[in-house]
Amino acid sequence: MFKTSLLSLAVGLAFGATGVNAAEPSLSEADFEKSKTIYFQHCAGCHGTLRKGATGKSLLPKETQKLGQERLEKIIKFGTEGGMNNFSEIMTDAEIKAMATYIQMEAPIPPEMSLAQMKSHTKVHVDPKDYPTKPLHGRNWKNFFVVIERDVGKVAVVDGDTKEVLAHIPTGYAVHVIKALEHNKVVHPENPDDVGRFWYTQGRDGKMTKIDLWQTPDKMLVAETKVAYDARDVAVSGDGKYIIGGGYWPPHFVIVDAKTMDPLKVVSTRGVNVDGEYVNESRVAAIYDTPLASSWLVAMKELGQMWQVDYSDIDNLRIDKMDTAKFLHDGFFDPTGRYFQIAANASNQMVVVDSVERKKEAIIDTDKLPHPGPGANWNDPKCGPVAGTTHLGVGKVTVWGNDPKGHPDQAWKVCYEVETDGPGLFIRTHPNSKYFWADQTKHPEPEIQQSVQVIDKETRKIVKTIQVTDKPGYAAVHQEFNADGTEVWVSVWNMKDSKEPNGEMVIYDANTLEEKGRVKGLYAPTGKFNVTIRSEHVT
Repeated sequence: MFKTSLLSLAVGLAFGATGVNAAEPSLSEADFEKSKTIYFQHCAGCHGTLRKGATGKSLLPKETQKLGQERLEKIIKFGTEGGMNNFSEIMTDAEIKAMATYIQMEAPIPPEMSLAQMKSHTKVHVDPKDYPTKPLHGRNWKNFFVVIERDVGKVAVVDGDTKEVLAHIPTGYAVHVIKALEHNKVVHPENPDDVGRFWYTQGRDGKMTKIDLWQTPDKMLVAETKVAYDARDVAVSGDGKYIIGGGYWPPHFVIVDAKTMDPLKVVSTRGVNVDGEYVNESRVAAIYDTPLASSWLVAMKELGQMWQVDYSDIDNLRIDKMDTAKFLHDGFFDPTGRYFQIAANASNQMVVVDSVERKKEAIIDTDKLPHPGPGANWNDPKCGPVAGTTHLGVGKVTVWGNDPKGHPDQAWKVCYEVETDGPGLFIRTHPNSKYFWADQTKHPEPEIQQSVQVIDKETRKIVKTIQVTDKPGYAAVHQEFNADGTEVWVSVWNMKDSKEPNGEMVIYDANTLEEKGRVKGLYAPTGKFNVTIRSEHVT
């Protein structure tokens, strides 16, 4: 049965007290509260807090009641061909039955969150005046991996050289993204050595934490705050002064002091979308610092807009709004750092924006539900510089040209496609590798979702399918190279919520594709982020 999660208090605050309608369909108050939490954990990301739909379809009662209880239970249990995975491995039959009823009822509307409420959550665990001036542990911290431990609300720090787990740091629930202070060609931090040192997490519950990799493991959590009830992404300004956190609910972004984690400014993201319709639940998806400007790119999921937010003067905030396509999700820069390539996955498109001219550059049509995650760039023998994406809705990698200066005839056009065994979440490569890797986590068949496929950059052929695990209920997800590109790390992820350290990361030789070792003792590891790869924009 459902276990009380870390979200119990957060969800209660976010959605308020429940008044269950006595009319059919109905649930007991206990089942309603349980379903509300499960919906937050597993459904709101695609279908929206207010259930109006985005990547997933609308789940408003006028639609769900037409389908009926029995049909809804089957959809939840077995998934759909459109990209929704089966929840039979995640929810019990009783939870599925209650969820089918829950989504036929009116959605509870959560409250707003004031700047004063956010500030009340700010905690400084280590005074910035006491930060060390050099690493205190004597390790090669630039090859550390920062690893999301989804189910326990923690982030692990793993030494990429020795493969030791150094710390399990408490963060927000189900951290979605971790970002470091990155190298920026236009603005620079006061101390250049800080690049890659400080990492910031954004939990699904809106909690943000600051991690200092120079500290001893027991002191790495140095500050925290909270900017929303439901959130996804975070980014650091290139000068190291500010953090930005994007909310799913309330729909806003918040600028935070990077040293103290004190929230400074809230900006609503509600507005009129590219179709001319007002959107109340306009959620913030991806946020990235622009390598060639003092600004962040902020993806407005439901609006179908990219906002370029200039942080050089936050009292007089300049925001350039670019109409693109719905529903924006996640993306990555090209190797020059000028062009940002982001999935508008429900539109089956990749969007390209020019961060120098601050305008839409191109739209690339793809197959169903592109999902590149942090993406991949490489050189193709025919098309020159290219980028690629996996898809949530089909087993395919789509590759397009992304060098308008050197290869204008190939730029922003599909170069080729590779049929894979199943739909996936992530694609990754490294300049020193002759391969790119794609997972297949969204396929319903266990053997396929437990495997990753390795594709040759030159021949464009799948050279190996690697079954990372055969443990029932586990999947292979999210590839990450080490700093020099000699290793690829893949997560073995428990599909059901797990509070036990039964997950692991499997390490492969990037050239021979043979297994080298395993890092065990992890709690449902998902995304992993290598310090050098992320802070230096290595893709």
